[in-house]
Amino acid sequence: MATKLYVGNLSYETTVADLRKLFEAAGTVESCDLAVDRFSGKSRGFAFIEMASQADADEAVKQCHDAELDGRKLVVNEARPRFEAGGRDFGSSGSRGGAKTFRPSKGSRRGIRRAKRDRKAAW
Repeated sequence: MATKLYVGNLSYETTVADLRKLFEAAGTVESCDLAVDRFSGKSRGFAFIEMASQADADEAVKQCHDAELDGRKLVVNEARPRFEAGGRDFGSSGSRGGAKTFRPSKGSRRGIRRAKRDRKAAW
């Protein structure tokens, strides 16, 4: 089973080939994903490396953590799982739940009208 590693503190000039070469010394690299900025096309300073086995991943962390690449010390550890980026759920008893807790901002006429209408509807 493949194990994903997080590699941080990368130089902006670091390429996928440089990373792959460094990590292949520790074991079999299945994939190498360098995070790149959408607009400028430059590296964002971190990457994810997928190693073939847990033993290869452990060896890569031992060898590459605090190793120097392009003049910077790397931070290498096992990647944490991504969290679901869904909507906010405050629940029915939460401080922001329900229509009765709507408070217009100061000076917003539209917000004041909306609040008056909501109060009338509640009667």
